[in-house]
Amino acid sequence: MTDTPEQPSRLDRIEGILTRVAEQQERNTDALADLTDNVTRVLGRSAILDDVLLELRDSHEELKQNFLENQRTTNAALNQLGAILLQLTRIDPQN
Repeated sequence: MTDTPEQPSRLDRIEGILTRVAEQQERNTDALADLTDNVTRVLGRSAILDDVLLELRDSHEELKQNFLENQRTTNAALNQLGAILLQLTRIDPQN
């Protein structure tokens, strides 16, 4: 009698395949859970950054308006000082 390696039965092969499929499915489920967590974190951060961006835009607009108002006020003050200087230079020093 010769010693030949016994071939796995068809049922054993199917069980082996199903075991590998189940293991792969578990790894895929874990990977999907990790991906879902990452996406949730990214979307949360994105929402925060969107809020920050809106606040920055509002602040920029306020600063722009303040700058324009300060520029108008400064120009008006410079014009008044120029007029005063002009009057002072026209005053006769002998009076």
